[in-house]
Amino acid sequence: MPQGSSHHVVVIVDDNSNPFELGCATEIFGLRRPELGRDLYDFTLCAAQPTTRMRDGFFTLGAVAGLEAAEAADTLIVPNRPDVEVPRPAAVLDAVRRAHRRGARLVGFCSGAFTMAEAGVLDGRRATAHWQWADAFRARYPAVRLEPDVLFVDDGDILTAAGSAAALDLGLHVVRRDHGAEVANSVSRRLVFPGHRDGGQRQFLERPVPDLRDESLGPVLAWALARLDTPLTVSDLAAEAAVSPATLHRRFRAQLGTTPLAWLTGERVALACRLIERGESRLDLVARRSGLGTAANLRAVLRRATGLSPTSYRRRFGPPTA
Repeated sequence: MPQGSSHHVVVIVDDNSNPFELGCATEIFGLRRPELGRDLYDFTLCAAQPTTRMRDGFFTLGAVAGLEAAEAADTLIVPNRPDVEVPRPAAVLDAVRRAHRRGARLVGFCSGAFTMAEAGVLDGRRATAHWQWADAFRARYPAVRLEPDVLFVDDGDILTAAGSAAALDLGLHVVRRDHGAEVANSVSRRLVFPGHRDGGQRQFLERPVPDLRDESLGPVLAWALARLDTPLTVSDLAAEAAVSPATLHRRFRAQLGTTPLAWLTGERVALACRLIERGESRLDLVARRSGLGTAANLRAVLRRATGLSPTSYRRRFGPPTA
């Protein structure tokens, strides 16, 4: 697990790679973090050729490490590009296979799932890809358990994001998984980007801009966030928004791609994580302040959300013990 800058993230840049996803990886994993007092990752760009032509010839990338740098990756971000029908170079696929065999974590943004599938590391595994390529992906790689219409999929040592903007969601998810919610929130604030959108949210919204101004969820979300320590229900949120629970559910689906209950639970889990990271060891108090009720419910919900018990979460992300 990354501590300080001991975890090495390597990005393979391939011919016609997308600059946006490369920028996302650099922004999240490559920048120095003076506000945190430490760097989160070591970061390297590498390529199979001395110069790499980026998407549509926007620019040419040079002066990066050779492909051998991938051998030192703890996390390897595989290349993505819009021409999913064009095979990846054999050297790139070999680098992905070798990284997977030695236990490195593989990350694919947008069409990166095609790179992993072509390398043969996705058979029998869960993954996602951009919705416009879902049918083509299924036809070409039927052994992969494709999950369409989600932002990203975390399958342990293989993680995939559906589209360009979802690269930011997945990148922040990785930071949260490695360094905890507090650090991920700090990174998201620097990005001026939502700190947590669950991977199961939809890739695109049926109504991204509300038809009527008073249908915005902003006021009710702010109202709920200020009251997470109270026993809020979906009915309470609906009453505050002056709509029926069914209407509120439709608006959450249309504007956030999730349900009111799932959003509320996610925000409570995030608050519980921050309290634990700040040193609060009394689980009953964490449960009350985050609105999760009891220590038993906190344990169950936190394990479901993070895969860790509160004790394990504190050991990994909490302040050092005296």
